[in-house]
Amino acid sequence: MSLISRYILREVSMSAGFVFVGLILLFSFFDLAGELDSIGRADYGFAQAALYVALNVPGHVYEIVPIAALIGALFALSRLVMNSEFAVMLASGISSWRIALLLTVAGIGFALVALAVGELVSPWSEQAAKKLKLRATESVVAQAFRSGLWVKDGNAFINAREVLPDASLHDLKVYEFDQDWELVRIMTAEKGAWEGNGRWKLAKVSDTGFSEAGIKLSHEKSLDWVSVLSPDILSVLLVAPEKMSTPALVGYIRHLRENKQQTTRYEVALWSKMFYPLAIPVIMLLALPFAFHSPRSGGIALKIFLGILAGLAFHLGNRLFSHVGLLNDWPPFITAATPSLLFLALVLAVLKRLERR
Repeated sequence: MSLISRYILREVSMSAGFVFVGLILLFSFFDLAGELDSIGRADYGFAQAALYVALNVPGHVYEIVPIAALIGALFALSRLVMNSEFAVMLASGISSWRIALLLTVAGIGFALVALAVGELVSPWSEQAAKKLKLRATESVVAQAFRSGLWVKDGNAFINAREVLPDASLHDLKVYEFDQDWELVRIMTAEKGAWEGNGRWKLAKVSDTGFSEAGIKLSHEKSLDWVSVLSPDILSVLLVAPEKMSTPALVGYIRHLRENKQQTTRYEVALWSKMFYPLAIPVIMLLALPFAFHSPRSGGIALKIFLGILAGLAFHLGNRLFSHVGLLNDWPPFITAATPSLLFLALVLAVLKRLERR
């Protein structure tokens, strides 16, 4: 790699790093301010709020990297323009395509960082943050309906009045049906604790069976229960699909398909994670057209501002397109890929025009 290439990569990386740290501190401050209303509830104090905010930082890292990379590239290229270094590079034979390639290399590096955080750290930290706050405020994980949480498991429907942060189920009811969808069993339990390997330990169980011979009722102090329901599936209640890890998304989509339930939202989230590495280099390339101006012409601050607006438009447009795709039931692949491909085509067209000039 040439000296000029290393210089450009270093300037872009350093600028993006400063912007990234500033945005993380800003988002953390807003998060902490948002938690002030919850401080004082049960055992939730300032220390717990600060830890909750800290555990949410990896989630912000995953979201902020594209914007920080774009703003960093804009500042770095603008500084090169102000110092006339950019004009010297172009005059010495360095094409705009080569600079675009260097920005793409930097974008791939940022994308790898975002993927590592998004796959390995963010899902765990998001769950830990939610569990911390739920325990401290003595809340429950979910009550999707007035009757509690409902999950389909084959020919059985599972209802849990409360799901606590330790993944225990309270006031559990299981309704089992045969192949003709006739009720054959109702089982109730005061509490269910996860044992591992697909097994739950139920406490204070009442089991009612229905057959042609009549109704059979039994009571047990404890009972082992095997179900597809697991803490991994319950973790979906704590983490938004967009922040789940790829293995967790794949597993939950498989569970929904096996139970013939709608999977579109989770498939869109999965494909979006697949195209995320493409989005960061593309959004960094948006900075390059704003570098082609004379330092004497002025208006650099305005062009940086317009570049930031273009990046925000890409980020918000990506989310908007996902919601529109969900509403119209578009194919998940098309919904996730279209924004990145459209912006990539736009950037390539602009670069081609600049090269002709």
